[in-house]
Order: sequence, then structure tokens, then C-alpha cells
Amino acid sequence: MLRLLEDKIATPLGPLWILADEQGCLRAVEWEEHSDRMVELLNIHYRSQGYERIGASNPGGLSDKLTAWFEGELSIIDDLPTATAGTPFQHEVWKALRQIPCGQVMHYGQLAALLGRPGAARAVGAANGSNPVSIVVPCHRVIGRNGTLTGYAGGVQRKEWLLRHEGYLLL
Repeated sequence: MLRLLEDKIATPLGPLWILADEQGCLRAVEWEEHSDRMVELLNIHYRSQGYERIGASNPGGLSDKLTAWFEGELSIIDDLPTATAGTPFQHEVWKALRQIPCGQVMHYGQLAALLGRPGAARAVGAANGSNPVSIVVPCHRVIGRNGTLTGYAGGVQRKEWLLRHEGYLLL
């Protein structure tokens, strides 16, 4: 049975759940008000093998690191370990998301082309939306072709804040 160590931190955007495995790898990061989405993804990926959520303080030091990110240490998330379940295509998209530099964005079509699948913008969008480790796997750095801030599961206002925090959008 998979043991998931969970903590909740306060952020400028509201409480944030952090779930890690016993090896200190992130399995989920989700806003408290969207915790039903997190539970749904956990059930899809881990119900068959079984999992339990156990309260923990700062599992793997990840709570402190995400708190530091919100306080301005933007590069601290670059190397945080993740171990998420998903399809090979989802993993390909999530790996590419981590290559988008802080303070920069790309649109879904650009990300699809980067992956060698120029006609797969919608599939990339769906994989982006299934990302269980937001912020660390920076799905907020993907925007609409026309520059609109679309498609962030935590809400467009949060996406805008995150992009301002990283220096893409000016205050």
C-alpha cells in the first residue's frame, strides 16, 4: 500500500495541499478548495494498489520549499522530485512543462510542436489539465495562442498571480 504523507501550507492564494511519498517525491499539489479533484486523481491512479493519506509535517522538506517559492525563491522548485502516475504521453507533456523557464510562457500549439506532435494542441491541453503537481510542474506557464490565460484548474486569477510572481506579467 502506498503511504502518502500530507501537509497543508498557507499561501497568498489560499491553503495548498502537498502530498509526498515516503521517499520525499511529490505525488500531488492542490489548492484546498479543489481537493475533490486531487482525490479523484489519487483514486484513478492509486486505488487499485491501495493508498493511505497520513498527516505529516513538512514531508521531505517539500512544504518549506514551496513556502520559500511563494516567498520569492523561484528556482527552488526546479529540481524538486516528483513521482506521479499517468500515461506515457502525460509524462512527456509534464516533463516538457518543467523545461519552460520561469518568467516565460508558451502556448499549447508550441508545446505540442516541441514534443514533435504539431497537431496535438488539444491533447497537450488535456495532459496539462491532468497534471497532479501544479506549480512544480508549471502548467500555469502554458497560455492560449492569442495570449489569453486559459485552462488553469486552480482558476484563471491564480494563474495570473503565478505568472506575475514569476515575472511574466507586469504588475
